[in-house]
Amino acid sequence: MSTTTSTVNGGISFWYARSGLPAPREPLPGDATADVCIVGGGYTGLWTAYYLKKAVPFLNITVLEASFCGYGASGRNGGWLYNGIAGRDRYAKLHGHEAAVRLQQAMNDSVGEVVAVAADEGIDADVHRGGVLEVARSPAQRARLTAYHSVEVAFGEHDRVLLGARETAERIRVAGAVAATWTPHGARLDPAKLVKGLAAAVEALGVTIHESTPVTEIRPKHAVTPYGTVRAPYVLRCTEGFTAGIKGQRRTWLPMNSSMVVTEPLAPSVWEAIGWDGRETLGDLAHAYVYAQRTADDRIAIGGRGVPYRYGSRTDNDGRTQPETVAALRDVLVRFFPTLAGTRIEHAWSGVLGVPRDWCATVTLDRSTGLGWAGGYVGSGVTTANLAARTLRDLIQQDSGQGGATELTALPWVGHRVRRWEPEPLRWLGVRAMYAAYRGADRRESTAHSTETDRVARLADRISGR
Repeated sequence: MSTTTSTVNGGISFWYARSGLPAPREPLPGDATADVCIVGGGYTGLWTAYYLKKAVPFLNITVLEASFCGYGASGRNGGWLYNGIAGRDRYAKLHGHEAAVRLQQAMNDSVGEVVAVAADEGIDADVHRGGVLEVARSPAQRARLTAYHSVEVAFGEHDRVLLGARETAERIRVAGAVAATWTPHGARLDPAKLVKGLAAAVEALGVTIHESTPVTEIRPKHAVTPYGTVRAPYVLRCTEGFTAGIKGQRRTWLPMNSSMVVTEPLAPSVWEAIGWDGRETLGDLAHAYVYAQRTADDRIAIGGRGVPYRYGSRTDNDGRTQPETVAALRDVLVRFFPTLAGTRIEHAWSGVLGVPRDWCATVTLDRSTGLGWAGGYVGSGVTTANLAARTLRDLIQQDSGQGGATELTALPWVGHRVRRWEPEPLRWLGVRAMYAAYRGADRRESTAHSTETDRVARLADRISGR
């Protein structure tokens, strides 16, 4: 049975195909002033505007978005609201274990914060708080999973549960799963519904949003666009995977590509065979890992890296992804759930996420210039963006004399700096080689009986700085 001939490819994402694109907002009409100018209308920018306006209602806040709010990763991601944060282990080494525990606890709390605000603002984003299930499908994956579980518990996640093969199958019957770890700190959602609702809530508070307004340069107190310049004491860069398009930022964060496919709606008999009644988000312990959810309309949406990086930090064309990536993700889907061999793939798309050179998410406000930024979430931005936004709020209030230091401003990721990525062609060669190594390692581990992580994967981790 053909599964790709009728597949929609691109069109931003399945989430927008299902709920519709937002009504366009007016571009910047000319030069303007603001108290705070936020560059980027995704989760980070919109949450920052939301919390700042809630804290200081008289602030004049302007959001500038190159396309429309949620055009980037915020409207294309896998809908994983979970407590993972990029760089926690490195922060433990730099600042001590207890500092990293505080960061992890803040992330745990942020899952509930997003759920609560969505409810308070009447945002129906198909949220289901079923936690996160991560499975192992080989001896090497099981060894990594057991170690991973122990580390998470050591960072304070005492409500995390380690499951054997039978207990895993009672939740989701993933073919070949030999173990799993589950945390309650996670939820499934529709990312586009969340970002559209958040943009509407921000506007209702009195924040000005200008769409179709690309920012070409950011400098102290200035955000430069083709239509005019916004001048503000604080200019915040919240552009994540699209940061490379801003003047002087080409090598700041690497735009890593991630792709997704979604099935047609599955029949009740299929779900009876698969399980997944808890609607957990689902991942694995492969090196080139995958992420999946059971959608509100009973499909499976599953994603992975695909072609991980485009030369010169280029981004995709409205979410279109390569046919070979669609086929590869379909193969993963069938390996996980063999009963879906004849199931049609209805939609495929891709997007970019921001990756710093040391793979650490950060939030920063430079008090000498008024420039701030947050991002580098490495694929875990649905929750991290909320924590980053509340931290930016506190940093601005502290700097402007409207508040003091808070628990959030003392977290170890605040003010973290990292070196830039290598110039081309080195970064293209490096990223391509890294993911080729990971895929090869996954293939070897899937047929090996050893519990040892593949040596090539370990080498790739060390070279890449992961």
